[in-house]
Parts: sequence; structure tokens; C-alpha cells
Amino acid sequence: HKLLAEDGAIFISIDDNEQANLKLLCDEIFGGGNFVTNVIWEKNYSPRNDAKYFSASHDFVVVYAKSKTSWKRNLAPRTDKQNKFYKHNDNDGRGLWRPDNVLVKSFSESGVFGIKNPNNGKVYFPPKGSCYRFNEEKSKQMLAENRFYFGKDGNGKPQLKRYLSEVNDGVVPQTIWKYDEVSHNQEGKKELNKIIEGNVFDSPKPYQLIQRVLQIAANPNDIILDSFAGSGSTAHAVLNLNKTDNGNRKFICIEMEDYAETITAERVKRVIKGYGDNEGTGGGFDFYQLGQPLFHEDGNLNESVGTARIRKYVWYTETKTAYEEPQQKDVNAYLGKHNDTAYYFHYEPEAVTTLNHEFLSGIKAKAEQYVIYADNCLLTKEFMAKHHIIFKKIPRDITKF
Repeated sequence: HKLLAEDGAIFISIDDNEQANLKLLCDEIFGGGNFVTNVIWEKNYSPRNDAKYFSASHDFVVVYAKSKTSWKRNLAPRTDKQNKFYKHNDNDGRGLWRPDNVLVKSFSESGVFGIKNPNNGKVYFPPKGSCYRFNEEKSKQMLAENRFYFGKDGNGKPQLKRYLSEVNDGVVPQTIWKYDEVSHNQEGKKELNKIIEGNVFDSPKPYQLIQRVLQIAANPNDIILDSFAGSGSTAHAVLNLNKTDNGNRKFICIEMEDYAETITAERVKRVIKGYGDNEGTGGGFDFYQLGQPLFHEDGNLNESVGTARIRKYVWYTETKTAYEEPQQKDVNAYLGKHNDTAYYFHYEPEAVTTLNHEFLSGIKAKAEQYVIYADNCLLTKEFMAKHHIIFKKIPRDITKF
């Protein structure tokens, strides 16, 4: 129930009790072949003493791809913890480096040779059954470029200098996410209480967790859907990440509970403007409330929503564009013209409407094709074909008339 990247993968956060059932459901929806992995998220940093058997320290993040064969994940960002090993610097302009292994597991004859330590003249061969990860010619070039490390005193066997500037900007994401990298539930609740005073939500997800999902699964211009928005952690993560990397991600957050405006939307407002000692992320959003359904369960129009909304709906379903009242004078049923097709919605709330020659006589728009909605049609098929008219029956119960 959590996140879907527009063109990538869905990440679903579940607890231990839900795992088996939700896995079966997701296999049915997305296809078992699109299952990617099951990530373990360390959601708590301290044990709960009131636990009956075990104190739960983790949740699962189940990952499915829309299409596993074509989905490409991003690298996870490097952390300060991973970078701290790069602490050596030769002040030669190449920056920080760390010692790394010069051997490789896959054996090759070209990798068996001696490397001479220039400090003591000793020649080092790889151990029996192993080899260097480069050939002899490459090793001479690396030696000339001072890319070998021979220990603190300079008299040891060769090690590779792995420069931070030459490694990937990120790392391959792992299936265990520690709380010190993506935060935990207690921190998520503490953060929300800083934004909205009071204990307003039981177990909000930390936005850092959602941010990690976005870093792996979404690109800077993607649309992120959270169909159970809860406290608004997803919107918070999107806004914060956009501020960090100047991205243009957008979010659609849906929440059906009564706190949608007072907590979910209110959190997003304060994150944008700033809260406490946290600078605002900038950005903006629109807030919409769900109105009455346009159709009843029997498939007929819910006419109580009003003619204006029905006209907008008909226009959008036909053209996939936003509706604007037409400037051209025509019959009241006229919706407008799009791609040389004129659209008419011949509808009266308290009467049955009919597409006939009398109605056609009032039409003023000139178009290659006419799409006309009405309750009934008295025109022949031959006549409509000749004049490029398409009749569509309005879905409503006309027996009441």
C-alpha cells in the first residue's frame, strides 16, 4: 500500500504478519515473474519490553517491477560511513583513496607476474592459484603513476589505491536497510510532532525511508503515487529530494480518512514553508476533495452532480483535455470542437432528449465529424453515415419520464 514510481517499480511496506498474504496478492496483480526482492527495514532501534514473545525490529519492503525485464534501478547514494575509509591523500590532485585488494578470484595466466617494490627492491608474486586483477604492462603503468600502496613503512606487498573520485556516485542497493541510513518509526513520529504539535499519528513512516525508495526507483522528473498517504511522508520525501538535487518530481497523494486536510495536507504546507529550525523546501501542491460519484452502481449517470460537471466529464472522456465553455454560438448542447470533431451533449434533467432533424437544424458548427449524445435517435444509419454523425446514448434511466 505504498509507492509507485511512474515508469518503474512498486515498493510496498508491510509488517511480518502481512507478508505471506500480500506476497500472494502482489503475485496475482503484478505477476510472480515481476517480483524483484524483499527488503528488510530496521524500523526500531530499541526493544519493546511489552512484547509477548519477541520485539519486532523490522518490516518488509516488497519490491515489484512493472516489467522486471526492462526496469532499471538506480544506485543508492553513498553514505558518510562508506566514504570514511577513503582517508589517505597523496596531495597529487587525485584526492582521497583507500587501500584495496590487487588480487582477483577468476584465474588468468596474464595476471601471474612479479611486482617490484621500488622502496626495497623486493618482487611480489600473487599467491599460488590466484592472480593480479591486471596484466604486467598495466601494472608497470600503475607503478609509474604511483597507484600502488606498499604499507605504512613502504616495505610491504602491493595494494591498489582506490580513489574516491573514481568510484561510482552510488552503490548497489542492499536488501537490509539499517535505521541509521533510512531512519526508524520513532524518528518518523518525532519528526511529525515537530511539524504538527501533539501526538497526531500513531506510526508515521520516516520520510528518509521513502526518500531511499525514490532514490532507487524514481528519476528527477517522475510522478510518484501514494494511494494511502497517511501522514504525508511521501510528499515530504519528494519535496525534500527535489530541494536536495534540484529535481522536478511530482506527487499524487490520496487519503480517504478525515485527517487528510488537518494532518496530511497540513504537513505538506509546513514542509514547504519551513517548520521549527528546518528551512522550507519550496514547491507547492493542489488539494482536492472527492465529490459525489458521476455514476450510480447500475452504471447510470448520477444526475444530482449537475449538468456542468457531466458536460466536463463527457468532454474529457472524448478529448482527454480540460473543458472550457465554447465561445462559438450554437445550440445549448454544444460542448466544443476538437481535432475537427464537434461534440454535443443533448441533455435535459427533466425530459427525454432526441437526436432528430429538428435538433440538427439548429447546429452551426462546421466540422468533419459530429459526436452527439442524446437519450434517443430518430435518424437512419444511412443518413448519419452520409453526414458523419455518431450517436451516443446517454446512460440514464429514462423510464422515470
